[in-house]
This record gives sequence, structure tokens and C-alpha cells, in this order.
Amino acid sequence: MDFGRFPIISILEDMLEVPEEQHNEKNPSRVYVRDAKAMAATPADVIEQPNAYAFVVDMPGIKGDEIKVQIENENVLVVSGERQRENKENDGVKYVRMERRMGKFMRKFLLPENADLDKISAVCHDGVLKVTVQKLPPPEPKKPKTIQVQVA
Repeated sequence: MDFGRFPIISILEDMLEVPEEQHNEKNPSRVYVRDAKAMAATPADVIEQPNAYAFVVDMPGIKGDEIKVQIENENVLVVSGERQRENKENDGVKYVRMERRMGKFMRKFLLPENADLDKISAVCHDGVLKVTVQKLPPPEPKKPKTIQVQVA
């Protein structure tokens, strides 16, 4: 019997945080809920500097190579990855309480028009990811065009 068709099972899976590999990825609403939970659990600071925007995200225990920083749809900055649960139960040790969030994380930021998509850098130091997006220089003000008046 396929329990995925019963809504109560889906709700229980979400409440009990059933691992992602047991979810049916073909259900778009489930993917949306998973992404929404991942975004809500990933707090970030956005800082505007004179020449750049900085996006600062705490990522304790995650290595830099486990973090993806991408640009989607030409103006959306996406920071994503997955925090894996340490499996220590094989060593005779078991968790008494687990409060740190495990699983996928993601944040999306709509970039302003003056963001230079060719000048983006990302550095992870001491569990803090900092993505810097340089600003484009302001456009030159248009000079008034002088038209020569001809004498007839």
C-alpha cells in the first residue's frame, strides 16, 4: 500500500522530519514545503556597503566545498547545501537530544539592478559564509546636447 497518497502520512512525515530520501520528490507541493522550511531555517544578514552588497550566513560545521552559491534567473543569488547528521550510534554512542537542524538549507536573495554579476566572491571563515556582490558604477549623467541653430 502506498501511504504517500494519504495526507495525514505526509503531515506526520513532516512533523517527524522523515529523511529527504524517503520523500516522493515528484510531488511539487512537498518540494515547495521542503524548500520553504530550508529557507526559514537559514537566517542571514544583508549589508549594503558603498561599493558592494554583502550577504552573511552562519553555517557552523559546514565545509566550504559543501556550500553552493549560484545565480538563478539572472538576478537571484542562491546559497544552498546540506548539513549531514553524524552517525555515531555505531560507536556505542547514541544521541540523547538533537536540537541542531540537519538536512538541506537554502536562501534566495533578489539582487538589485546595480549588482555586478561578474564580480561575486564567496568566503567561508569560522562557520560564517560571506558572499560579496560588487555594485556597478553609477551611470554617467547625460550631458545636454547642444544643437547648432542655423541662420536662414
